[in-house]
Amino acid sequence: MKKLMKIALPMTAALAIVACGTSETEAADTATAETTEEMPADEGTMTAETEAGTIVAVAQGNENFSTLVAAVTAAGLGETLSGAGPFTVFAPTNDAFAKVDKATLDGLMKPESKDALTGLLTYHVVSGKLMAADVAKAITDGGGKAELTTVQGQKLTASMEGDKVILTDANGGKSTIAMTDVAASNGVIHAIDTVIMPKN
Repeated sequence: MKKLMKIALPMTAALAIVACGTSETEAADTATAETTEEMPADEGTMTAETEAGTIVAVAQGNENFSTLVAAVTAAGLGETLSGAGPFTVFAPTNDAFAKVDKATLDGLMKPESKDALTGLLTYHVVSGKLMAADVAKAITDGGGKAELTTVQGQKLTASMEGDKVILTDANGGKSTIAMTDVAASNGVIHAIDTVIMPKN
């Protein structure tokens, strides 16, 4: 967790998983095995890049994350996310960023919005390495929900809808994990189909 001084909000937030209620372990475990969905990407390229380097290197090597890479660069987080970690990144694809109002996204990429962009991006990062099986177990142990504390400081809620893992943000917005367990040397990436938003 070196070189975290570039982030305005604490990068040392620990992963918090809060249990609540009851759930069916077997259903969640079965769903876990089915959470890897197709995403418009060359899986061979994804795998090759995954084996090669850090989270940033993996993202740079896959065209579906080009908007994310541009945002990470604009926020000055490239060095941080190339650090020792480990990190779990819920990475929005280009299609996910395309759902964000263009004026809003353009505004976030401006130098004067660096703090806001940093907050948005670090809301997609959890300290530690959480594989899909770990997320599913947390959901099971939490009675159907798992609360994850992000590096930004606010929480995400993970749950299952059928065989899909859903992330619910602080505003009630939802994102589906579209691809799981993209390994990197300093953590893991799970691709998501919608940008998740922290509360202002």
